[in-house]
Amino acid sequence: MSYMDTYKDWLSWCDEEAKAELLAIEDPKELEDRFYTELKFGTGGMRGVMGMGPNRMNKYMIRKATKGFADYLFAHCTEAERARGVVIAYDSRHHSQEFAQEAAKVLTSAGIPVKIFTELQPTPVLSFAVRHLGAIAGLVLTASHNPKEYNGYKVYDRHGDQIVPRIANDLVQCVKAVRDIPQIEAAGNPALMQDLGEDIVDAFVEAVYQTSVCKGDIAPLRIVYTPLHGAGNKPVRKVLARAGFADVHVVQEQEMPDGDFSTVKSPNPEEKSALTLGLQLAEKIAADIVIGTDPDSDRIGVGVRQGSEYVLLTGNQIGALLADFLLEAQKEELTPATTVLKTVVTGELGAAIARAKGCQVVETLTGFKYIGDKMTEYEQDPAHDFFYGYEESYGCLVGTYAQDKDAVGAALLVAEMAACYKKNGQTLCDHLHELYATYGYYYDAQASYKLQGIAGKQKIQSIMDALRASAEEGKDFWQSESKAEVLDYAKGIADLPKTNLLKYRFADGSWLAIRPSGTEPKLKLYCSLIAKDETAAKARFERDKQQFEAVFGL
Repeated sequence: MSYMDTYKDWLSWCDEEAKAELLAIEDPKELEDRFYTELKFGTGGMRGVMGMGPNRMNKYMIRKATKGFADYLFAHCTEAERARGVVIAYDSRHHSQEFAQEAAKVLTSAGIPVKIFTELQPTPVLSFAVRHLGAIAGLVLTASHNPKEYNGYKVYDRHGDQIVPRIANDLVQCVKAVRDIPQIEAAGNPALMQDLGEDIVDAFVEAVYQTSVCKGDIAPLRIVYTPLHGAGNKPVRKVLARAGFADVHVVQEQEMPDGDFSTVKSPNPEEKSALTLGLQLAEKIAADIVIGTDPDSDRIGVGVRQGSEYVLLTGNQIGALLADFLLEAQKEELTPATTVLKTVVTGELGAAIARAKGCQVVETLTGFKYIGDKMTEYEQDPAHDFFYGYEESYGCLVGTYAQDKDAVGAALLVAEMAACYKKNGQTLCDHLHELYATYGYYYDAQASYKLQGIAGKQKIQSIMDALRASAEEGKDFWQSESKAEVLDYAKGIADLPKTNLLKYRFADGSWLAIRPSGTEPKLKLYCSLIAKDETAAKARFERDKQQFEAVFGL
């Protein structure tokens, strides 16, 4: 059908509230964008702007996805396995709780038990709960750090890991096979629905505390914390208190859940603007560090007082500092099987530290689900003992209580790390510079290009096609000191699943990488550059970035 045919079809069966929203659309381009295609359900579940239409996040698309998920569970799980139930959680976004209830109704209508949280919870709590309760799967309604217009639907396997392609491919087919949305049974069966409360969260907090390095033996540390209107508020404060941190100051304007994220442009702790209120409070009370977590509390941002200013650490820097801190603290327990996991677009400093300390370093594709999948594999592999996993996008995990990145656990360990170095008269920045002096200067950065709609999707693909064609012809796209080795992950690299990513690796160990975002209409350019200092590295990245933008009109 044409997009207008699909539009008219929706008008024939949707409820009055949805119909009113659709009839009020005046912009032809918006109407086309809502109805020209269907919101893609893939390895990350689905994520998109909220609104009515098949290319938007709404209760009807939640029902369709969940009906396909239920069909998948009937096709791939025994009755006894299905009886273990599905855990459902949600964050502070608009409609997250409503969408969670819609999913619960579809599953219980199909005869599958559901265990659902009674209030918003971090994504890592969902991952923990799936494992802790022995559930067959999990769902979380969140769009993580995306702007307020977005929401998402993520599926977790029985290990508490986001589904990976070999599982997702069958699930995607089950979702695609669901045709008649109005006929989906969504009345629900209350007898199959169980509420989950604080006892699960307390068990999670205790599991996180078991990863503590200091176990309460800490120097006084003044912390500013902001949950950015999200789900981290209670768990982060609980685990910091459990570890003995008494001087914690929460940013009051950002403490309570708010789906509008009214104090920030975007609730992304990677961005300085999201931490502005936290930094202002820190300056006022002379805090040692600032910690921010995103709406579903799987990503962490960190600011460090350095003299009279506050320096924001990158995800790569946080990851490398934690790698060094944790490996040094447990150096007597390391074995040849000890393994650190990172993604292919994560910087190299943490990997260099791990290798220098005798650990294995294994790379996965972008997305923490691949790290979680390796964790599952290592449970049966004596040659690898999972120690720590991290990625450049401000996410990490220590321990096996969950299988997704966890900003609650990261908040605990960052605070302990800062307190430990403070006892020795250092800040996190001071110690980072020591690492540079030991292992070399690493500069990690990225640039994102927002390319929306049909035209944006086509441009992203045309850029990737042009870069591949250039590589096939043997041309050196970058004006580098040495010719790049081009790794095309779409063709398959080692034993990794195929994905749309190009990586240019240079003789000095530096690299550039380009990939479309899996969750937003963006093209991303990454770098990990080894240089004599920050000035030289920044100049090199700026040159390469400008060249890339000029060639493709970005």
